[in-house]
Amino acid sequence: MIGRHRGRYATHLLGVANLTLALLLAAFALGARAVGEPWQGFFSGALIAAGLGAALRHVGRPGHEPTRREALLSVVLTWTFVPLVGAVPFAVAGPLAPLDALFESASGFTTTGATMLTDFGAVSRTLFLWRGLTQWIGGIGIIVLFIATFPQLAIAGRQLFTTEAPGPQQERLLPRLRTTAVAILGVYGALTAACAFAYALAGMEPFDAVANSLTTLSAGGFSPAARSFQDYPPSMSWVAVVFMAFAGANFALVYRAVVGRPWALWRDPEFRAYASVLVVGAVSLSALLASQYGWSEALRHGFFQAFSITTSTGYASADFAAWSADTHGLLVMMMLIGGSAGSAAGGVKVVRWLILTKVAGREVRHTMHPRAVLPLRLGQRLVPNDVVRAVSAFITLYVTLLVCTTVGLVLLGSDEVTAFSAALATLGNIGPGFGGVGPMASYTDLHEVAKAWLTFAMIAGRLEVVTVFVIFTRAWWRRPARHALR
Repeated sequence: MIGRHRGRYATHLLGVANLTLALLLAAFALGARAVGEPWQGFFSGALIAAGLGAALRHVGRPGHEPTRREALLSVVLTWTFVPLVGAVPFAVAGPLAPLDALFESASGFTTTGATMLTDFGAVSRTLFLWRGLTQWIGGIGIIVLFIATFPQLAIAGRQLFTTEAPGPQQERLLPRLRTTAVAILGVYGALTAACAFAYALAGMEPFDAVANSLTTLSAGGFSPAARSFQDYPPSMSWVAVVFMAFAGANFALVYRAVVGRPWALWRDPEFRAYASVLVVGAVSLSALLASQYGWSEALRHGFFQAFSITTSTGYASADFAAWSADTHGLLVMMMLIGGSAGSAAGGVKVVRWLILTKVAGREVRHTMHPRAVLPLRLGQRLVPNDVVRAVSAFITLYVTLLVCTTVGLVLLGSDEVTAFSAALATLGNIGPGFGGVGPMASYTDLHEVAKAWLTFAMIAGRLEVVTVFVIFTRAWWRRPARHALR
């Protein structure tokens, strides 16, 4: 029976995803109508999602562990179709053209935060809330959210969980996969609620507190304020700094700290490196800004922007695109580093840089002692050769896609600064860049082909590049043997 259902898990998962979206969009349609705001976009999206979901759910079959091919296909298709359906409210009820709406939706679900909006006054509160919810869903991970919500998906969810989870180290907190997903979701939800409460205590209007909390813990950066956190009092920036730090930390470690093992955080080598990057980056940036703002404001902007960029949140407390070249160089370094594995943050991830640094150190020692056996360790753990190989492949593909996207945008008419920063900001799921895509600008003036390219870059970056590039290999398109790819 299982053999007959091979290849039909992806359609089942897509059906579940669309039916879930249909329920969410229907709820938003009812809410928008109740408060007298445009509801037709949400209703149209709900109808489309319900029709697709019912058809795919009927064709698909759950209940077995999918092959590697099915797991990859399921994740890639889910992260492609969900933004397509999620774009309907932006196109119908919002002020965006279809391609711009797809860009905005993909930017939401991938927690990138790059926006096509130019007139924030033309956007309803309900649509702003939907925009924030897309980032909150994307921050925890669509697959993780579904495994936590639907028990039947956990039966076959191991490969999906591993394929979607960011970073080279995936581990279960608890013996059962669904229990692990529920634990991660619990930490994520509790931190989101605490963030909203803290914003409200700091004086933020309740709607903004909720909307911003959804995009803070997801490291997304969509804010209902047109000029991001520049529109809010300074006290709220410090609240954001605290919760952005949580967004970029490994949620598994945060869970362990919450359940009574706070030392697990500082014993983890990646967390120590992550905390060091945040503090050193923030202090260095503050020092560079001191002559422009004075130390009090420089510390606020320095800490806020260092935490925002490193964790790939993408909020802005000022127009950092107008800062000096040395601050831009420092911010680019932070963009390249990223947050922790197993977090909501984007970028290369701190653990990968640690592994590459240790590999380089080992090769230097091998030059002096060519016969020495030098195992690679990260803390107390041995790093297997397949992890080193995977990290090397990721970096190679990441840099290749970054260069190709930059060159492509230049050929499509963007200047070099805009092209490079747009490529880095979308691939790293950061959002704002420099030049024409700075924090107080939008991506709307880019060439239409560039918008489509960057939409692909956002999804590729969220799925850690390798997962997406697999479908472009010749082996992917070969018909698998009967027992292959199990």
